[in-house]
Amino acid sequence: MRNEVASAGRIVVKVGSSSLTLPNGQLDQARVAQLARLLSEAHERGARVVLVTSGAIAAGIGPLGLRRRPRDLETQQAAAAVGQGQLVRAYSDAFAEHGLLIAQLLLTVEDVLRPRTYRNALNTISRLFRLGVVPIVNENDTVATHEIHFGDNDRLAALVAQLVRADALLLLSDVDSLFTAHPDEPGSLPISFVPDVEALTVDTHRIGSNIGSGGMTTKLQAAQIATGAGIPVVLGRASQVGEILVGEPVGTAFSPIDKRRPRRLLWLAHASMARGALYMDSGAVRAVTQANASLLAAGITKVTGDFVAGDPVDLVTPSGEAVARCLVNFDADQLPAMLGRRSSELAAELGVQYEREIVHRDSLILLNHTID
Repeated sequence: MRNEVASAGRIVVKVGSSSLTLPNGQLDQARVAQLARLLSEAHERGARVVLVTSGAIAAGIGPLGLRRRPRDLETQQAAAAVGQGQLVRAYSDAFAEHGLLIAQLLLTVEDVLRPRTYRNALNTISRLFRLGVVPIVNENDTVATHEIHFGDNDRLAALVAQLVRADALLLLSDVDSLFTAHPDEPGSLPISFVPDVEALTVDTHRIGSNIGSGGMTTKLQAAQIATGAGIPVVLGRASQVGEILVGEPVGTAFSPIDKRRPRRLLWLAHASMARGALYMDSGAVRAVTQANASLLAAGITKVTGDFVAGDPVDLVTPSGEAVARCLVNFDADQLPAMLGRRSSELAAELGVQYEREIVHRDSLILLNHTID
C-alpha cells in the first residue's frame, strides 16, 4: 500500500494548525516553507496535489494579540478573517520559490458534497490542475460554524479527496502515528497498519494541542470516509511528509475497502445534518435494516422536523434510536396525511405521484458503521 501512495497521481494532503504554528500561536514560516518545498517536489514528479490546510485561526492569534486560541465562536471567526490572508500569503511566497502558483478555495463540508455545489468545486479544481496551479483549500471559518467545532479540516480533507478522486490522502499532524493509547501513556505502542478502520477500538478522545481543534478521533473519522471511498490513507507527523510521499514505512497506513460508496451516501453518512426524523414501526425497521427495503408510508408512525423533498432525515425506531439517514421524497407537511396508509390507497385518493416510496432504498445509509 505504501507503493500506492508513492505512485499516486492525485494526492490530497491535509496539515493541521498545530503543525504550522509556534508555541506562541504565531505562524511558523519555516514549516510552511518546508511543506511547500516537499509538495513542490511531488508536483515536479508529476503528482497533482491538493493541500487542505488549517491554520487561519491560529495565524490570527498573534496579530490580534491573543495569548491562546479563542474559545468563543465570534472571536474564532474574527481570528480566521485576520489570519486567512496571512496564511495564504505565506503559502504563496513559499510555493513561488519553486515556480508554482497557488489558488485559494474557501469551502465548507456542504459545499463539497451537496449536489448543487460540488460540481462547481470539482470543475474549479480540475481546471487548476490543468493550469499547473496548486489548489489550497481551507474551510470557510467565517461561515462554517459547525466545522470550526468539528475537527480542524480533517473531515473536509477526506471529502475533498473523494471529490477529486484522489489516489491517496495524507493526514499530517504533530504525532508520529496512531498509537494503541495516548502517546504519553506508559505502554502505548505505535500502529503501523490498519486494515479496517471501522474495527479499531483504541481510545482517541484526548486532544494533544491547544492550537488545533481536531484530534485523533477526527482523523479516524477522516480515514473512515476516505477508505470508504476506496482511497488509501497515511497518518503521520508533518515533518515526515517527504518520507510518506516516497513510500517510506513511517506513520500509520489505512487500507481502503474494496467497494467505493456512492458520493451521496458518503455525504449522508458523514457530512449531512438531519432536518427531521421519520419514526417507523417495528416491521418497517426490520425491512429497512435487514431486508434492504425502501420505506413506504404504511411503516411510518410519526414525522418531526421541517424539511422539503430531497433533504436528509433520520429513520428512527419506536424507541427513538436513529438507525439510518436518508434523502426523503416528500415535504414534511405532505407526510402527516400519508402515515400508515397503503401506497395504492394514497394513489387513488391523492394521485399517482403519492404512490412512490417515501424513501428509496438506494437513498439511505445505515448508521451502525459510523465512528462516534
